[in-house]
Amino acid sequence: MADDEMLSWDESVFRDEHVFEIDFLPETFRHREEQMQSLKYALRPAVRGSRPLNVMARGPPGTGKTTAVQKLFGELAAVSDVNVARVNCQVDSTRYAVFSRLFEEMFDYEPPTSGISFKKLFGQITDRLVEEDEVLVVALDDVNYLFYEGEASDTLYSLLRAHEAHTGAKIGVIIVSSDLDLDIIEELDERVQSVFRPEEVFFPRYDEREIADILEERVKRGFREGVAGLDVLDRVAELTATTGGDLRVGIDLLRRAGLNAEMRASRTVEVEDVEEAYNKSKYVHLSRHLQGLSDSEVALVRVVAEHEGERAGDVYEAFSQETDLGYTRYSELINKLDQLGIIEAEYTSVDGRGRSRQLSLAYDADAVLERLD
Repeated sequence: MADDEMLSWDESVFRDEHVFEIDFLPETFRHREEQMQSLKYALRPAVRGSRPLNVMARGPPGTGKTTAVQKLFGELAAVSDVNVARVNCQVDSTRYAVFSRLFEEMFDYEPPTSGISFKKLFGQITDRLVEEDEVLVVALDDVNYLFYEGEASDTLYSLLRAHEAHTGAKIGVIIVSSDLDLDIIEELDERVQSVFRPEEVFFPRYDEREIADILEERVKRGFREGVAGLDVLDRVAELTATTGGDLRVGIDLLRRAGLNAEMRASRTVEVEDVEEAYNKSKYVHLSRHLQGLSDSEVALVRVVAEHEGERAGDVYEAFSQETDLGYTRYSELINKLDQLGIIEAEYTSVDGRGRSRQLSLAYDADAVLERLD
């Protein structure tokens, strides 16, 4: 490579590297016009001071659900009498944690970490809504985590029945889920089912052409001119489509490919940089799930990695030595990690002993353990 093609130590292929962060909110939001219209239809009453329709937004990971909510909330926030609050249920996975987050969003400070009951927390939120004659729109993002923790029904019941507990409290709920195997309505208590009749908005997977179209804007804004050609964009779109169309894979892939080019001191990103980056970017979904695990869940993942393919009872012996947790909690953790797609728990017949679950990782063990360290 000639010297004039080499990147000097203080140069970068990036114009704005933040464009390739997963939480970056793009100015233009493509190929989701129908979904945005459906969401606006449901929330329009809030602008008029009425309780909006509830919404269930579902679709595979990386299909624009969170971005749609953030875009819509940005517009609603400009309307003075509408409060908006997006709760990441991977982080706030209990009813109390959800309402603590709502309190923080509405009052701009956190509630006390101890000594305040749920009833009082709930009352302060509804009091504020009534006194100020405001509407609150709550988005429970990754609501599936509330189901994994057995907190979904209580949380939704409190939100949906708020107007009964405190006359005049107007709250609308958007629940967002990426777990297509989870039958949300069926899994809710009957008391919640009777009042929860949401508008359904589905976000399908992006196809390869749509992926390329969306990522092209990221390339233009994130890289310097001429850094990444069409061949690079096409390959990133192709690889993203093969991993289920999760846009986050493509975004991460572009960033890592840029870093690989810089490592070579190259002024341009080549297809080889993309191929090399793919080995890490294809696990972006796994990394996201692992980041939200508790210490006991991480311990279980490690134990399953060491006892790949063994029966649940045998794995428990090793797990209990590490954590001192009982079998009931152990079984709950297995169910959650199985629902997250991190481990696979398959029932098999054991001679003379009925059926038992066989535990194994859903990903390459080295890839999982590397991301836990």
